[in-house]
Amino acid sequence: MTRRRATATLALAAATVTTGLTAGTFFVFACAVMPALSRSDDRVFVQVMRDINDVIQNPLFLTPFLGGLLLCAASAWQSRTEPHRWWTWSGCAAYALTFLLTVTVNVPLNDQLASATVSLTAAREDFEGPWVAWNAVRAVTSTVGLGLLVGALSARGRRGPARDDTNL
Repeated sequence: MTRRRATATLALAAATVTTGLTAGTFFVFACAVMPALSRSDDRVFVQVMRDINDVIQNPLFLTPFLGGLLLCAASAWQSRTEPHRWWTWSGCAAYALTFLLTVTVNVPLNDQLASATVSLTAAREDFEGPWVAWNAVRAVTSTVGLGLLVGALSARGRRGPARDDTNL
């Protein structure tokens, strides 16, 4: 395997892992965190969501979340001449959509909840429905991205070792 091919495979594998971590985060929120919080009273719901939105801004989440986007872009560029490139490009597009939804919908909802001066009931009513719905969309788009990137890795593996034309 050439160094360039090995680097491209490593970048694709890292993009796949980071996309999987992000998809898992959104999935856990969709199937466990938010349903559990829905059982809480308004004060607990708002306080816990404010706390989550505060503490999630840490390197353990932000590194794979932001790194996934950069690794996807690098993988897409590196695959531009590969026969399996559509897997990579499609997976990256799905992850980019996830990222876009996060920064344009969910984060502004988080910020709105953090600065709400209305009653806790009103703050929750403005936040919960849209946030849960858009998080479900993020869980789907990131999971689709993960599946496509796994497909890209699989297609790359089926292609076999690259020829080393430098010694011809």
